[in-house]
Amino acid sequence: MDVDWDAAAADFDDEPDHGLRDPEVRQAWASRMRSWLPERVSDVLDLGCGTGSLSLIAAEQGHRVTGVDRSPAMVDLARAKLAGRDAAFLVGDAAAPPVGEERFDAVLVRHVLWALPDPGRVLRHWRGLLRPGGRFVLVEGVWGTTAPTVGIPADRLTALLAPLTGDVRVERLSEDARLWGKDVGDERYAAVAVVR
Repeated sequence: MDVDWDAAAADFDDEPDHGLRDPEVRQAWASRMRSWLPERVSDVLDLGCGTGSLSLIAAEQGHRVTGVDRSPAMVDLARAKLAGRDAAFLVGDAAAPPVGEERFDAVLVRHVLWALPDPGRVLRHWRGLLRPGGRFVLVEGVWGTTAPTVGIPADRLTALLAPLTGDVRVERLSEDARLWGKDVGDERYAAVAVVR
């Protein structure tokens, strides 16, 4: 997908589910994040972090966050949004982030994996970034209700995660309009899985 993310950065947070400015949308995401991320204070890697909205929620919940995005403009906005918090943001490729192995308790990714070539290879690489007992928190979907659609169906993602993790919990998110700030008709879900 060819998008000029630097150009999109200035208006990115205008979408209710991007900027999480609406208190109801923000609370809906905060509630989900609390159930997806570890209960104890953890190191969270937010890949394709954009302007850092989910990073901010994770930091507010006490986690240490490292965000990675390939757009310098997005990273600048994320740094400003989380100024003074236990967070660091790096410019880099989400598929091969510029971080060390076995440093994180959770890899958090929203609406990124589907757009990367060879998602199976990317997941294997990300697996190496997790400490033993770490977890994937992957928010993905299939967008559009008529052909051609884009995205990654939940059953395909579950199959890709199976060799790397134990049980994969899939939560359907399409029906919760509070997350999106509107009703949606496409497939949106979260896959949460603890690595072996």
